[in-house]
Amino acid sequence: MRSKIEPMKDIAKMLRRHQELIINWFRTKKQFNNGMVEGLNLKWNHTVRKAFGFRIFTALQMASFRQPGDPP
Repeated sequence: MRSKIEPMKDIAKMLRRHQELIINWFRTKKQFNNGMVEGLNLKWNHTVRKAFGFRIFTALQMASFRQPGDPP
């Protein structure tokens, strides 16, 4: 919610609204796999490290939208 990127705030609000349903889905399926979350976290941290030398927030924002391996 502290992000300056509006679409990220919208996603965070949506996840908070549906938190109980999401948790319930994992409970009923008996599947707790953090692989996807850890993969996204690693990808985000890698992007932040690459944009470390830039002095403006826009550089990090643009790097997060376009990462290597994403389609053009």
